[in-house]
Amino acid sequence: MFLSIFDMFKVGIGPSSSHTMGPMVAAARFLDLLRASPFTAHGLRASLHGSLAFTGVGHATDRATILGLAGFSPETYDHAAAETALATIRTTRQVTPEGLTPLAFDPQTDLIFDYELTLEGHANGMILYATDAQGDVILRETYYSIGGGFVVTEAEHQGGTKAAEAQIKPVPFPFQSAAEMLDMAGQSGKTIAQMKRANELVFRGPRALDDGIARIWQVMSDCIDRGLATDGILPGGLNVRRRAHSIHQALKAEQGLNLTAPHTVNDWMSTYAMAVNEENAAGGQVVTAPTNGAAGVVPATLRYWLDHVPGAAPSRIPEFLLTAAAIGGLVKHNASISGAECGCQAEVGSAAAMAAAGLAAVLGASPEQVENAAEIALEHHLGMTCDPVKGLVQVPCIERNGLGAIKAVSAASLALRGDGRHFVPLDAAIETMRQTGQDMNEKYKETSLGGLAVNVPNC
Repeated sequence: MFLSIFDMFKVGIGPSSSHTMGPMVAAARFLDLLRASPFTAHGLRASLHGSLAFTGVGHATDRATILGLAGFSPETYDHAAAETALATIRTTRQVTPEGLTPLAFDPQTDLIFDYELTLEGHANGMILYATDAQGDVILRETYYSIGGGFVVTEAEHQGGTKAAEAQIKPVPFPFQSAAEMLDMAGQSGKTIAQMKRANELVFRGPRALDDGIARIWQVMSDCIDRGLATDGILPGGLNVRRRAHSIHQALKAEQGLNLTAPHTVNDWMSTYAMAVNEENAAGGQVVTAPTNGAAGVVPATLRYWLDHVPGAAPSRIPEFLLTAAAIGGLVKHNASISGAECGCQAEVGSAAAMAAAGLAAVLGASPEQVENAAEIALEHHLGMTCDPVKGLVQVPCIERNGLGAIKAVSAASLALRGDGRHFVPLDAAIETMRQTGQDMNEKYKETSLGGLAVNVPNC
C-alpha cells in the first residue's frame, strides 16, 4: 500500500474535496476518455447521485462539474477565468474543452440532480455521458468521488484503483497498518518521516520531493494568511460572517499583556484553522488535509508550532507533513477519509490524527509516541456525524476544524507525557471508525438530512 504525500495533500479549491474537486477531476478524466474515443461527440450530459445530489448545490458540485467539462482542473484553477467561462456556457449552451470541438451542454437540462437513485459503489456517485448529433449516448462512464479529491471509475472501484496498482513498484517500507509501521521503524531505526521519505523517493527525486512539500506548506500558509486578512459574509445564503479576521486582530492586540489567560493559545489555534475553512467555504485555494472540509486542522497545528512553540524550525516542516501523510494513508487504506462514507469522524477525526502525529514528531516523539498521539486524536472524534446546515461547508464545519486542531495539540502533548505504551492501538481506533461509519445512518453522512442540518433554521 503506497499513498503519496501528494495524494494526501492536494492543492485544490473549496468548498469540498469530494463534492467540488472530485467532480471536476472526474469530468477531466471523462474528457480524456472522449479524446481517445473513435466516436465524434456532439453533446455532454451529467447526472449526480447520492450525496452529490443532496448537497451538490451547497458544495458547488454543479459548478465544478460544468467547469470540469469545460476543461478546468483544481490544480490550475483560475477564479476569474472560471467566472467568464460559466457566463459564456450559460449563454451559448456549449462547452469548448481543449482538443475537442465545441460540445452542446445546457446546464439547465444536461446537469441532473437525481435524488432517487443512489449508485451502489459509493455515496458520491456521478454518471457522465457523451451523445451524438441525434442525442444518442455514444460514451458513458460512472465515477465515484471517494474523498480527499480521489476519484475512481466503476471498474476501478470493483477491481482496484491506480493507487493500488502502483504497488507493482515496491517501496522499502510497505507498511499497511500502524503495527507494521512500528515494527519497521524498530527494525530499521528510522523515524516514521524517514521511512515515508524513503518510500516517496522511489517515485520522484529528492529535489522534486522537497519542492513539492515546500509548495504544500506555502499554499497552506498563504491560505491561513488570506483568511486572517479577509472579513465579510460567506456565500451560500446562511449569512455566516467570517470571524477569523476579527479574532486575530483582538489576539494581536492582547499580545504581551500580563493578564492574558493561558487558554488563549487555544484561540490562536482555532483562528488559524477557521481562517483556512472560511477560505474554503468561499471557494478559495486550499490544500486537502486530507479533505477540504477538514483542511484547517493540519495547517493550524503546524502554524501553531512554528509561531508559538520555542525551538520550532521551518527546516522540520517536511518531517511534520511526511509523518502526517503516513498516518493519513493508514486511515484511508483501512477505513475512510470521506464524510459521505463515515461521517465527520473520517474527515476532522482523520485530520486531527494526522496533525497530532506530525506535531508529536517535530516535538521529538518516538514512533510509538507518534502512533499514540494519532490514536488519542482519532479516538476522541469517533462517532462524529457530518451534518452541514444547508449542505454548506460552514456550520458546523468551520468551528469544528478549530476544535480539531486543539484536540490534535492536546493529543500530541499527552502522548509525549508517556513512553508510547498505551491501551488502544491506532489500528483498533481506525477499524472502529470504519465500523462506526458503516453502521451510521445515512442521514448523518453528508446528506444534510439529519443532525444540525435539520435542527437549525437555514433560511
